[in-house]
Amino acid sequence: MYQVGEYIVHPGQGVCKVDEIVTEPQETYMLLPVGGRHPMRISFPVSGEGRLRPVLSRGEAEALIVEYPQMDVDTFTERSAALEEEHFKNQIRRGTCRDSVRVVKTFRKRIAEVRSRNKKPPVVYERILKQASERSLAELAVALEVSVDDVRELFERQGGEDFSLN
Repeated sequence: MYQVGEYIVHPGQGVCKVDEIVTEPQETYMLLPVGGRHPMRISFPVSGEGRLRPVLSRGEAEALIVEYPQMDVDTFTERSAALEEEHFKNQIRRGTCRDSVRVVKTFRKRIAEVRSRNKKPPVVYERILKQASERSLAELAVALEVSVDDVRELFERQGGEDFSLN
């Protein structure tokens, strides 16, 4: 069971802080999403905590940033853009921070390839990139106890790549 004050990753909301644990009528975590514009307290049943996971440790976060330049991209492709989008969104929701960072790297590469052919990247590529980037940057910022901008800067220093959403 998670404790009040701990940071966890909710499949839909991303990084949240356990604000309170309510026991009546059933045990429920009261969670505060981190980094949203208008964060609302959400409730999540303790009985479903298997769908939650702890935020990665500081050491894991530092190792992930160091590993980024050598990280392989995901080569998954599907006949339809909708099925491909579903695959990557599931990785973002249900996967680890490493999975989200891999999705970021994958879609940064795909977008760059499309732009190199003087084409406009599909909107779905930019949407997936934005989701994966926001999710991974928020988790890494909490793990490292720094701002999202500081995490971007760490990625840029490590890999020479701009980790912004553009």
